[in-house]
Amino acid sequence: MHRLHQLVRGILTALLLAVSSSALAAQATSTNAIGGLRAYWHVFIAYAVVIVIVLGWVISIARRLKDVEQRLSE
Repeated sequence: MHRLHQLVRGILTALLLAVSSSALAAQATSTNAIGGLRAYWHVFIAYAVVIVIVLGWVISIARRLKDVEQRLSE
């Protein structure tokens, strides 16, 4: 179970870095930071959808792994 927590933590860290780096890149290229970020609302929504999908996938894997571990322990 410890390995699963490390995997989840690594995935979340990678996603956080990806989202923050894209926000910084968008902010750096705009002359008006707030106005420039408004132009990228669809990108932030896309990242949010991907993060939700990946978290759902990780939770699904965790549940299946738990079931397999319980079956093996019997």
